[in-house]
Amino acid sequence: MREKILEVEKEAREDLARVDSAEELEAFRVAYLGKKGKIPELFRLFGEVPPGSRKEVGAEINRVKEWIESALKESRVSKPAQNREESLFDGTLPGIPPKIGSIHLLQQTIDEITSIYGKMGFEVVEGPEIETEFHNFTALNIPLNHPSRDAFDTFYTTDGQLLRSQTSTVQIRVMQSRKPPLKIVAPGRVYRPDTVDASHSFMFHQIEGLMVDDRVSFSDLKGVLHLFLRELFGSATRVRFRPHFFPFTEPSVEVDIQWGKGWLEILGAGSVDPNVFETVGYDKTRVKGFAFGLGVERIAMLRHGITDIRHFYENDLRFLRQFP
Repeated sequence: MREKILEVEKEAREDLARVDSAEELEAFRVAYLGKKGKIPELFRLFGEVPPGSRKEVGAEINRVKEWIESALKESRVSKPAQNREESLFDGTLPGIPPKIGSIHLLQQTIDEITSIYGKMGFEVVEGPEIETEFHNFTALNIPLNHPSRDAFDTFYTTDGQLLRSQTSTVQIRVMQSRKPPLKIVAPGRVYRPDTVDASHSFMFHQIEGLMVDDRVSFSDLKGVLHLFLRELFGSATRVRFRPHFFPFTEPSVEVDIQWGKGWLEILGAGSVDPNVFETVGYDKTRVKGFAFGLGVERIAMLRHGITDIRHFYENDLRFLRQFP
C-alpha cells in the first residue's frame, strides 16, 4: 500500500510539472481529487490495510492529498496570467464601449452658426473675456455718462478692467489691427449684471459680426441676415426689420422671425456708427460697414424647445445626453 501511495505521489509530481494551461490544471485536479480520482481510490483501498498499519498509511494518504491541494492552489496563482486570460477570452463577445463625451449643445450651435457665415466669407475671430473700459464701452460710442451703459455695466477687476458685456470688443480690436476690407464673426462668453432666472443669466454666449469696406450698404446687411436666418431656421422663414437704437450703429434695427402666429425678436443689427470708425482710426468718409449680434442660448432654446437657460450650465448629464 505504501508503494502505491508513493507511486501516486510520483505520478502527481510529474503530471503537475507538465501542466501548462488552466484547462490542463483542471484536468489534473479531476484526475487526482475527483470522485473517481487516484486519491479517492487510495481511500477506497484503505479498508484492505491491516489494522496495525492503518494509522501510518492513513497519514501518508492525507499527506499526499494535502500536497496536491496545496500544489493546485499555488499553481492557480503562479501560472502565467496570459494563459489564464487566453483560456477565458472569447473573441466573439462584444466589447465594453468606453464612456465618451460629446460636444456641448452651445458649442454645437456656435459651430453651426459660424459655419453658415463661413460660407459667406466671414472669418471667425476670438478675443479676451477680460477687457478694458475703452474696448467695451468708449470705442463703441458708449461714454461714461451714456444712459444705455447702466444695463451693461458688468464685473470689474481691482485694476480697473472688466468682464466684457458683448463680443463687439473683438470688432474694435480687429479694426485697430487691420485695414478694410473686413468680414468677421466673433463668438464667445459675455457677462452682464442680470438676475438669473429661466431666461436670463449673468453669463451667456454671443456671436457678433462685422463687415467693413468702401461700398457696404444696409441692403448688404439685409441680404446677409436673410440668408443666415433662412439657412438656420428653414427656407420658408419670414424675416422682419424694425427700427431700434444701439449706440454703436446708426441706423439700427431689431430683426424678427415669424414664430408660430406671431413675431419673435432674434438679433440686433445696424450700420456701423461713424464715431466708431473714427475711434479706431478709419477714415469715416471713405469706409462703411454693418454689424450684428445674437445670443447663442436663445437660438439653441428656440430650435430645441428648451425652456430654462440654466440647463446649459448645470452639467446635468441627463440633459446633455439628449444632444449627442
